[in-house]
Amino acid sequence: MLSNRLKQLANYLKEPINFADIGSDHAYLPCYVCQQHPTAKAIAGEINQGPFERARQTVLEYQLMDQVDVRKGNGLSVIEPGEVQQVTIAGMGGKLIRTILEEGEAKLTGVHRLILQPNIDAQIVRRWLVKKQYKITAEEIIDEDGYIYEIIAADLAKEKQNLTEKELLFGPFLLKECNQVFRQKWAHEKDKRLKLIEQMKQASQPPMDKINLLEKQLNWIEEVLTSDNG
Repeated sequence: MLSNRLKQLANYLKEPINFADIGSDHAYLPCYVCQQHPTAKAIAGEINQGPFERARQTVLEYQLMDQVDVRKGNGLSVIEPGEVQQVTIAGMGGKLIRTILEEGEAKLTGVHRLILQPNIDAQIVRRWLVKKQYKITAEEIIDEDGYIYEIIAADLAKEKQNLTEKELLFGPFLLKECNQVFRQKWAHEKDKRLKLIEQMKQASQPPMDKINLLEKQLNWIEEVLTSDNG
């Protein structure tokens, strides 16, 4: 029922579990978690009618109506402030995750932990978390069927976490661990940046700010890929 990346993500939920899964993809994650933890409660949020109906169907099939509440609405609009303590958002781009968090920020009252799985642009998510005083407490990078996913767990903190630009890009924990999947991802990112710089330099007015930023990132990537442990 559940992909490996979502099973890994579920590991970051803290007991007692009362969470909202935004963009719930058939409510697979809430159903899995509630099967594993009989006292867990979950809200599965979907914006469109079709996915909303499919999520309800999954909950009915697993007979988890007492634990999983499927709701239709945009982003965090499906929850009330203080209703849940944890929120999961998985399988979207970093920009969309940031938009959901930005637009629904008022609903995050009482949410102590965010567990986010951006498909791309993870640094955008990290930057938002730091700005809003969520401290990144765990990260994981996994390869599933040729796609690379990052999981970021962050807890509400009393003071702002200080991360360097390099740590925001790579992820503070992933950078330290610097495992094989991480190296694989950044070897690919290096190639992408090299091509992008080449294209930009051919423009009649090359965007030098963007080129300089990409070249700085390239240097970091090369440092990471040639180091023993990142």
